[in-house]
Formats: sequence, C-alpha cells, structure tokens
Amino acid sequence: MSVVIAAPGQGAVDKSLGVRHHYPAHNRSQAGRRRAILSPYRVLDLTTERGLLCGQILGDLGADVIKVEPPEGSPARRLGPFYKDKPDPDRSLYWWAYNRNKRGVTLDIDSDDGQAILRRLVEGADFLIESYNPGQMAERGLGYGDLAQINPALVYVSITPFGQDGPKAGYAATDLIVEAAGGNLVLQGDDDRPLDDVSRHTGVQQRLAAAVAALIADHERQRSDRGQHVDVSAQQAVNQAAFSSALTVPLGSEEIRRLSGGLKYGPYLLRWVYPARDGHVAITFFFGSAIGPFTRRLMEWICEEGFCDEATRDKDWVGYAVLLLAGQEPVEEYERIKLVVEEFTKTKTKAELLDAALERSLLIAPVTSIDEVTESEQLSARDYWRDIEHPALGQTLRYPGPFAKFSATPVAYRHRPPSVGEHNHEIYADELGLSEQRLAELQANGVI
Repeated sequence: MSVVIAAPGQGAVDKSLGVRHHYPAHNRSQAGRRRAILSPYRVLDLTTERGLLCGQILGDLGADVIKVEPPEGSPARRLGPFYKDKPDPDRSLYWWAYNRNKRGVTLDIDSDDGQAILRRLVEGADFLIESYNPGQMAERGLGYGDLAQINPALVYVSITPFGQDGPKAGYAATDLIVEAAGGNLVLQGDDDRPLDDVSRHTGVQQRLAAAVAALIADHERQRSDRGQHVDVSAQQAVNQAAFSSALTVPLGSEEIRRLSGGLKYGPYLLRWVYPARDGHVAITFFFGSAIGPFTRRLMEWICEEGFCDEATRDKDWVGYAVLLLAGQEPVEEYERIKLVVEEFTKTKTKAELLDAALERSLLIAPVTSIDEVTESEQLSARDYWRDIEHPALGQTLRYPGPFAKFSATPVAYRHRPPSVGEHNHEIYADELGLSEQRLAELQANGVI
C-alpha cells in the first residue's frame, strides 16, 4: 500500500486504491456552520450497538455521518424486535431507532485494503466514533495515535464499558453488569432482586455522554486546531446518573436501596407509585421544606374526600422525616398513611389526579402507557412524530422526533436508517473516486 501526503487543502492520489483525497475537513467557516449546527462536519461511525446513538445525535445536529459496518452488516442489525416479526438485517427496529441521519457503507477494517480505505476516509473526517474493546483498534493500526498522524484535527471517541485503562478495562460486560458496577442496580428493581433496565438506560446514558464529550472536544479544537482522544466509560456515565445516592454512605448516612415503585432508606419504605382506577400515578410523597408543602396540600384533599381524619391531615409534613428518624412517629403510622393515600388514589382516574395536581399544585404525574405516549397531545402539538419513507418496504413509518427544537437550525431528517452497504457506491466511487473495476474487486474479496 502506498502512502501519499499532501498539504492541507490540496488533493492527492493514492494509486493503490485509485482514490483522490481532499483534506483536512475540519476547518469549517462559521457561516457554513450556521446552515445546521454541525454542517458540514463529517463523522465516521464505527460503533456497534454500544454507541449508535452518539452518531445519530451528531447526525441530527447536521453532521454528515457515515456508518461503517462489516460486509455482513452490523451485529446491531440482528437485535429485535423486527418489523412485522420477520428477522432481517434491514428490518431491525433497534437498528432503525438509532441510525437515522446516517449514510451507510460496508468495510472490512481487518483487511489491508479496508484499513487503507478507512485511513483515507479519516483524512476528510472531523470525528471518529468507535466502540471496540480497549486496544483492538490500536492492534489494527487504527488507534488514535495512528490516525492523529494522518489527521491531527480528528476528534476520536472511544466508547467502552469501563474505559480504556484500569483493572476492569478488559472485562466482558453486558448492560446489566455495567448497571451493577456503576451503582444503579442498588436502586433499580424489586425488593428481593435487581432488574436490568429494559430501556437500556446504561447505553443511552453513555452515548449521550459521548456525544456531549465530542462536542466539548470540538469546542477546544476551535482554539487549538487539534483533535484529541475522548475516552467514555459506561460505568462512569451510569454512576453520574445515580443522583446523590452514591454519596450517602461516604457521608455517614443510611444507604438507599431499591424497592419496586420506590426506595428503601433503612427501615423506611419510600413509595412513589400508587394505583389509580385506570393504571398508576407517581406521587412525590415526601417531606421537608421543599416537598412537605406539596404533601400537606395532598392530605388536605384526601381529608376533604373523607379518606383521613383532621389529625392525619394536620401532621407536621415539613418536619415529618425528622420525627420518623427520631422515633417520635412510629414506622407503623407511616405505613398506615401510605395505605390511606392508596385507598384514595384508587378511586380516581389518572386524568382526574393529573387535573387536580395542576389545580391544587400537587406532585402527581400519570404513569403512561406506550399507546398514551404515541397519542400524547403535548407531543403532537410540538410536531414531535415524523413519518419516514422506507421505499424497499413500500411503507412510511412513524419515528420519534428531534430530541430538541432549535429555532434557527431545526433538526431535519435527511436520511432514513441505511440498509446494508446502501451508500457504498456513493462514498467509494462518487466521493473517493474508486473505479467500478476496483469496487468489483473489493466486493469480490469481501472488503466491502
């Protein structure tokens, strides 16, 4: 493989690949960027299911994201559920959920030709995102140190369970393991057992952190004109999301533990979820100067409806936690009061409880079903849902919409999730200049 070096802004031809390159891509004008927040930045997304959301966020912000997959397609395409329950690489709902606003190519980065093509793509890239195990990209000669020599302005983002170094860096890790290592499982699940978060909270939290970190590195690049290696650990991202719970024991307080629909604090069971006539509601039924006044107003309503006496209504809801901890209020009395609240909420619908919460200034929110979310008047009023055409299926499918609304540079859905190798010709032939003969050779050799 020959290597050709050219000065920034000039073109060069790599005769071994038949590719013409222009670099670097990262020197963007401010005026050009205003067309969309990250336009015309380019992102190379080499992630598996571990990091797909990071690239999608950058794509939603206007970047040209190229999803690089193995020739057989990303392993994420084999994750269900599938459209109409038919397993197929181009029917994975998981894949669709995290790959809009990306173009897709296939490339074997373990082959010499594949690595050479990736290096040429790097010359014109602003970000590279990867989620291989620590050291695997460096073993291929594609680590940050290798690629920074080609493109010093590259922001290189690595997404792993425990980070690039440390005693656990090489551990195998599922979402469940990372949730446990980050401290979240002590708060998540039933009283007698932890439960993995079916919404894959671990991955979402980490990929959001990776996208934010990439943008912070870009902000520094505006000053220095140089990129850097961004090392994102899922364990750290999860721990950051555990709120103040991780601080309770080091500060000498009682450890907070999981309880289905609430938390355990020593002998006290803090309950957040209560039944309604048609489902459940979440109630912040707690005490202190911040929350106690809300609890007082709730108990006044409960008393009005005849579910408790005036003595119960008039308890010191601001100082109630202190009374419990001091033993002046028995735990059994606290348990009785929670049952009073339950008997009351069971007589109301979720809508009735929400309306009263708005009118009376109470901390009550309905626990919504998927159907209720999709039919949400609020989301509809904000034009959240988007219809995206899938020509190969002959269908237009409804997608969740932009994660935020930008008045000057709104998120546009420029690309549906790509099918396997959909943009190979567009990227390799039209942009990099590979001949049709060379494309056929690469395909025959399993490189693309």
